[in-house]
Amino acid sequence: MASMEENFPRGGIQKKPAEGKTPKPKLERDNLFDVQHEEKSQKRKRSQKEQGKQKRFKADKTAVVKDNVMNIGPLTVEALSEGMLLLGCIKEVSAYELAISLPNGLSGFVPVTQISDAYSKLLTKQVAQGELLEEVNSLPDMFSPGTLVRCIVTSIEKHESGSRSVKLSIDPKKVNKGLNSTALASGMLLSGSVLSVEDHGYLIDIGVTGTHAFLPHQKAKNYIKAVKKGPDLKIGQNLNCLIVEVKNEGRVVRLSIDRSEVAASIATERQNWTLSNLLPGLVVKARVQKIAPLGMKMTFLSYFTGIVDFMHMDPEKSMSYSPDQVVRACVLSVHPTSRAVRLTLLPSFLHAGGAPRQLPSQLMGAVLDEATVKTFYKQFGAVFELDDGTLAFARLKHLSKTRKSFKPEAFKEGCKHKCRIIGYSLMDEMCIVSLKNQIIEARFLQHQDICAGDVVQGKVLSLKPIGMQVKVAEGIRGLVPSLHLSDVILKQPEKKYNIGDQVKCRVLECNPREKKLILTLKKSLIQSKLPVFTNYEDAKPGLITHGFVVCAREFGCIVKFYNDVKGLVPKNELGLEPISCPDKVFYEGQVLKVMVLKCEPQQERLLLSFRLSSKPGPEDKWKCTPKEKQEVKYQIGEIVDVKILKKKDNGLEVSILEDEDNVVAWIPTLHLSDFVATSKLLWHCLQEGDVLPRVMYLSDKGGHIILSRKSAVISAVQEEQVVRSFSEIQPGMLLTGYVRNVMPFGVFVEFPFGVTGLAPKVSMSDKFVTDTKDHFVVGQTVIAKVMSIDEEKQRVLLNLKVSECSSGDSAAESFALLNQYFKELKEIRNLLRRGDPSICELVPGKRVHLVVQDVREDGSALFSGSCVTGSTVTATRYHLGDKNIAPGERRKVLVLHVDALTSEVHVSLREELLKQRPKRRLRENSQHSAVVQHVTEHFAIVSLLQTGQLAAVPIACHFNDTFRFDSEKLRVGQAISVTLKTVKENDHGVLLAVQGPAKKSVFVRVRNESETALEETLPAVKHSLSPGDVVTGTVKSVKPTHVTVAIDDKLTGSIHASRILDEVPIGSFPTSTLKAGQKVTARVIGGRDVNTHRYLPITHPHFTQSIPELSIRPSEKEGEFTAMLNLKEESSLKKLGLYSVGQTVTCFVKKYNMLKNWLEVEVAPDIRGRVPHLLLSLNTKVLKHPEKSFKNGQAISATVTGTDATETNLYLSLTGIQSLEQDTISVGVVTKVTPHSGLTVALPGGKTGKVSIFHLNDTYTEDPLGNFSVGKIVRCYILSNENGKIQLSLRQSRLNPKINSKVEDIEITSIKDVKKGQLVRGYVKSVTPSGVFFGLSTSLLGRILFQNISPYFVQKYSLYEKYLPEGKLLTAKVLGVNRKEKHIELSLLPEDTGMPSVLPESLGLPQYGAEEEKREADDKEKREEPKMKTKRRRENCESGQEAKPKKRKISPADENDSGIEVYYREEEEDDQEEEAAKKKSKVKKPGEAPRLQVSMGFTWDEDNAMDIPVLDQKEESSESEEEEDTQSKLKKRTKKEKELEKQKKEKELCKVEAALMDPSRQPQSADDFDRLVLGSPNSSILWLQYMAFHLQATEIEKARAVAERALKTISFREEQEKLNVWVALLNLENMYGTEETLMKVFERAVQYNEPLKVFQHLCDIYASSEKYKQAEELYHTMLKRFRQEKSVWLKYASFLLKQGQAEATHRLLERALKALPTKEHVDVISRFAQLEFHSGDTEHAKALFESTLSSYPKRTDIWSIYMDIMIKHGSQKEVRDIFERVIHLTLAPKKMKFFFKRYLDYEKKFGTAESVLAVKRAALEYVETKSSLADS
Repeated sequence: MASMEENFPRGGIQKKPAEGKTPKPKLERDNLFDVQHEEKSQKRKRSQKEQGKQKRFKADKTAVVKDNVMNIGPLTVEALSEGMLLLGCIKEVSAYELAISLPNGLSGFVPVTQISDAYSKLLTKQVAQGELLEEVNSLPDMFSPGTLVRCIVTSIEKHESGSRSVKLSIDPKKVNKGLNSTALASGMLLSGSVLSVEDHGYLIDIGVTGTHAFLPHQKAKNYIKAVKKGPDLKIGQNLNCLIVEVKNEGRVVRLSIDRSEVAASIATERQNWTLSNLLPGLVVKARVQKIAPLGMKMTFLSYFTGIVDFMHMDPEKSMSYSPDQVVRACVLSVHPTSRAVRLTLLPSFLHAGGAPRQLPSQLMGAVLDEATVKTFYKQFGAVFELDDGTLAFARLKHLSKTRKSFKPEAFKEGCKHKCRIIGYSLMDEMCIVSLKNQIIEARFLQHQDICAGDVVQGKVLSLKPIGMQVKVAEGIRGLVPSLHLSDVILKQPEKKYNIGDQVKCRVLECNPREKKLILTLKKSLIQSKLPVFTNYEDAKPGLITHGFVVCAREFGCIVKFYNDVKGLVPKNELGLEPISCPDKVFYEGQVLKVMVLKCEPQQERLLLSFRLSSKPGPEDKWKCTPKEKQEVKYQIGEIVDVKILKKKDNGLEVSILEDEDNVVAWIPTLHLSDFVATSKLLWHCLQEGDVLPRVMYLSDKGGHIILSRKSAVISAVQEEQVVRSFSEIQPGMLLTGYVRNVMPFGVFVEFPFGVTGLAPKVSMSDKFVTDTKDHFVVGQTVIAKVMSIDEEKQRVLLNLKVSECSSGDSAAESFALLNQYFKELKEIRNLLRRGDPSICELVPGKRVHLVVQDVREDGSALFSGSCVTGSTVTATRYHLGDKNIAPGERRKVLVLHVDALTSEVHVSLREELLKQRPKRRLRENSQHSAVVQHVTEHFAIVSLLQTGQLAAVPIACHFNDTFRFDSEKLRVGQAISVTLKTVKENDHGVLLAVQGPAKKSVFVRVRNESETALEETLPAVKHSLSPGDVVTGTVKSVKPTHVTVAIDDKLTGSIHASRILDEVPIGSFPTSTLKAGQKVTARVIGGRDVNTHRYLPITHPHFTQSIPELSIRPSEKEGEFTAMLNLKEESSLKKLGLYSVGQTVTCFVKKYNMLKNWLEVEVAPDIRGRVPHLLLSLNTKVLKHPEKSFKNGQAISATVTGTDATETNLYLSLTGIQSLEQDTISVGVVTKVTPHSGLTVALPGGKTGKVSIFHLNDTYTEDPLGNFSVGKIVRCYILSNENGKIQLSLRQSRLNPKINSKVEDIEITSIKDVKKGQLVRGYVKSVTPSGVFFGLSTSLLGRILFQNISPYFVQKYSLYEKYLPEGKLLTAKVLGVNRKEKHIELSLLPEDTGMPSVLPESLGLPQYGAEEEKREADDKEKREEPKMKTKRRRENCESGQEAKPKKRKISPADENDSGIEVYYREEEEDDQEEEAAKKKSKVKKPGEAPRLQVSMGFTWDEDNAMDIPVLDQKEESSESEEEEDTQSKLKKRTKKEKELEKQKKEKELCKVEAALMDPSRQPQSADDFDRLVLGSPNSSILWLQYMAFHLQATEIEKARAVAERALKTISFREEQEKLNVWVALLNLENMYGTEETLMKVFERAVQYNEPLKVFQHLCDIYASSEKYKQAEELYHTMLKRFRQEKSVWLKYASFLLKQGQAEATHRLLERALKALPTKEHVDVISRFAQLEFHSGDTEHAKALFESTLSSYPKRTDIWSIYMDIMIKHGSQKEVRDIFERVIHLTLAPKKMKFFFKRYLDYEKKFGTAESVLAVKRAALEYVETKSSLADS
């Protein structure tokens, strides 16, 4: 053995073992024979004996090189190189690649682009066209696993893991690149690919340029039959071609692919093969040259040498090979550079075109108990023989059962081992086995081992947007889609999972063919013990299992199980309660239990239910339950039938029928009818259990369903004469509604869909309104006209005047009311029949006999009788006539009216009524005289004079006509004129009539707005013209859209703008080409009706009485008319049909309709069009003033978008058809501004979109909606358009992405955009007991816990509501993000955000850390509390009512407060502040003075005021006690006592005078101050103290008065003193006044003082009171007004830096330098730099100084400033650098001396002795150089 190795050493393999694991292309691949690092370490530990053996071989290494012996060991992946030719076998075929098995267990892949040139071209074409081409066949259609192919290595990619993937090509051009046309010879076998299919055969691409290869059909027949891939060869199919004939020196070759011919072929010397063109797959005759343990060396084709490794020897003959033996061999591979050739002797390859043996699929993964070792190769592995004689190979690393247990002696020939088949190498016809325990015991080796529903352990490999990649086993990876990462959707999965984590998953789907494995991490699925559905057959009805929702829509939910089994849960099976919007209740990925209702496995249909308890019967299982209908039914306007459940005082409680849930609804009494009287009567008649038909669903406010039976409201909703939202309201609209409330100032009217408006008192009636309650009652039906709308406040003003709201035909309207009233009355009578049929028999006009019961004092009589039991029957004095009646008499009476509500019957005994008269025939609309007999609330009963018949006449002519003056009311006995409307008596025994004479029945046509009023002026003249006639006339007048032409004296025609030119230039005015008086020749093309102005067909009888329509278009004048004639005969409706949507038409502007907001145009004489406002232009300027942009008569080009509802107008667009797709930009009009939420924007095409406050601007502002009002036109970017919901953005970064404007507040689309520690801005959403919710984006909310809001301790969160109102803009810091729960924790603490605290320090709240102070304060409070409680209790007892909170004092201690303490009445919510303030004032720091009065050197913001000396009050108190002492009063005083008392008083007076004269005494009252200001009228400090004194007592007005006095009193020369008072007044107005009062004071101050100073003071006031927005606006004004003032620019810069706006400061500097004179520049830059050092960016400040000094190096003042600042802020190194630079400048000696001195001082203070010496040395050098220069 040793001698063998000496002869054939393995070319350095021992020295450099091959690294690299498995080559990993897209599929898992193995390099079976790579040698791992472990072996290296093993080699190091070899025994001395083996090392000695190695040394013996060293001497032969030179011989190895000389002999040029090839490496006989197996091929490794490291040995492969680009350009290497290999024989491979197709292992797997997928859509985009072929997996190839290569010799020695290697593998590679051929991408779809490396098949052939022809196939790649087809693919490119397919991609370009975007659709599948018939001629492109997929790879599985062309290739079968097990086919041998010649490949060439195109690249080898090394992965991070160390594995390599081998990319191959089977393109003949690459494989056969070594061949040229001259080298071709018959008998050669090479690769080819089908290029095209011809009539007699195929053109084949053999990759040889200049050669055309042809394959006749005859030679392909057998092959096609054998491969069974269809009747033809396909373009790109790879073939093993045999050259049959070569013509024209190789330019044309004929091929054969016949299997028998190919198999018989053998490569010979005659075929001229060379090493450069030798191909793998060739079968040759070879001679054994040498035999080695690892293989053999052979010669073939006379002078070529090749090697055969041990895996490719024929196992049958492996022991019987001898030198010089001749055998058949097949070329396996050819190395491109070394030209090393490998051969195989395996029988399957010894006939070209053969196929290697496959492994039976059941053996894959099998565990073999006994595999016998055949041979062992210590460097590569061992060959085993299995029971069936198959050979198997185990790599070295797979031989050890565990890592450390490898023993070479265990693998002697004949030893038996337990192993598992882990793969099969087709090219070696060997199984690959492993002896590793973990592999033998592994659950899964390949995808086939995994079943859906299996629970597996895996390791997280990577996290990607689509999901998580998990390694389940060696070579098996699965994907967990992002939906399945958890039971809830995770926005930031990386927070929950880390790469390398072990996870427990469940297999959702496994497809071994595509190597696809889908897993889930949902715990509810993993832990589920319920049955698993992996196919539709498993789903048996009644089974319950877990599934997950993949889709929730209005029709129900789609639920998915394992292996893509899915089913539908219909809407009615979603739950026990009806669910109207499933998408809001269920979410994608939700795991739920479902029950199978029905399954059809063949159709793959599965019906499920979430209702697990109810077991539906077989019939109703699939029927849609009524609940589903009810879901759809509950929309406003739906008509339902209801059953009365309960009668209540103000309405009826009803249940909706046809609803299995018996949903309870409410009908208010006043909604039972349009008439108030009828409503009450109907309520009275109805009983519980009655069914009311045709009731309309009105609203469901507050969860109560409200229904209505008002017929006027119902018909308005059904006819769509309603507005559904505020945005639809237009002035001038007539709307039907009902009175909601009657107030002294007007009437509130509500309309369906919840819109409400106010009719003010002046617009309520045509009559004067004294009391609104006289005119309308709540619940009454009214018709209202919209007067105006206030979009900002969402208010609508209405008009209820009959003159405005009626159509003008009062007779028709009043009759309609009367008719409706009696219709409803009929229904009520039917209800009454149940209870009291007798009352229903009594109808007006009926004659009955009754007994007089009583005669009253007023002359009226009461009757009784059997037919009127239970009713009160009365006859008024008038109706007794002149008859004298006595009680007990029986009389005949006529019934006039029956009031069922009060059970009153009104009768008459008048002779003219009781007299029977012959009935006359009456005619409708005939006029009659009548006498009023009885008046009710809604109508009057009259008797016709001629016939005596009774008729009902309406009192009101309109719903709104409710009030009458006494003089207007109808009186009994009054004679009136009536017009009959019905000639038959109705069920109520009366005719119906209306008041007043009959009007002529005229058809009133409401003119279409777009019809020209001018046309009325054209007279109708009878004429004999017919279409087609040519006439001559004179132009009479030229209008924008038509021209009138006088044809003769009487007849006038019209030429439309579209009938003047054949080609109308867009933008021109065609009618302007004609002038008045011009003669024209025209052809008659139609006629217009005089009244309606509509086109008439020629056959119309009135055609001759029409206005002729003419045309002067050349084509119509000269052309044939017949074709046009037919067109004109068609109706206008059909003509509109000629225009299709999307067509472009030329039209002419008529006018812009401001009321309707559309542009009216005319397309042709008889075709009109409308262009809605938003489709006029994409330019917002045009849309703002459309009336200015379009001139009447102008020709414009428009696109047809459809016709309107009446189909008389075309709808057009000037901007094309708007798609409103995602990521497009459109224009819109703001229709609604919702505070703290955003905008509603109307878009083209009637769509609406929403803009969230987070998408209004790239920079959030305090008042984001301030710039938007209803009606504003905006450009918007469409973020999404899903389910009809359109989300928009107005951010500039979206609308103009090219302009890289700064985005201060970036869009946060999901929780992934939020990182811990990030600073974010947003708006406060709400304050709840659990914290403040803070909006970061449309969909994201964060929470701020109370301890993270402010450093102060707050007891009640009502204080937070005050300081954190909804919509407040704040900056917060992200403390934590929980992506799983979608929780974001934020902080507003100043130390986190760098912003001021949201709760001002002036509240004096205790800090969280101040424990000791708190304790002290608490002790004091405990002491004081009992006193206070007793005091309060006493007050309560005395007054008998709640104790009012007492005035208390708070002492603010904020640096920004006014410095004036204020007494104020505490409110409930201020308890908190006051409590805290009290504590704070008690815990005053030692030495802090009480801040009550203002003392000398006063400025408004002064913190420390002087101590206040106060008169000793002991005496005062004792005095008051004496006064109260009643006993002392009673005692008589002696003379001595009186004297003593007098002296005492004298002393006190002296004391008071002395105190008053004391200069240190502080004033105590207003009088004191008056005295002081009289003495020093010009002292502003006194006046300010006086103001402060008033402010302490919250007497703001008095403080103002003092300020005004001061301004009048102080001398005009004392400018500064006056300014102090003005500033104080500004401060006062800022704190206690309004913005308006502040502005007034400011304007006055500017007039009386130096304006700049006033501006600056106001800026300071704003800044100190945190009114930053106002301060910013004021600075902008200042910059315009005082642009030459340097101080203004600097002050603004300082302000901006304090706000943290460094960028804005940089921009401001640029502006300042442009505005200020050049001489100021240096100073300004240096001042800006100084400010930046203190408050901004130090680096930027340094840069400013450096740039200034580089331009002005001799400015020593700048150098000095720079040094000072750097000494303060910079490092020592930087400071020394500056000094070094300065002392090397060439400046005047005096200045240099100054700098050296400073340098020396600096070094003495901060440096060392050496550095001080160094400065001295430098100074000496400078002096020497100066003196030497002076000498020279």
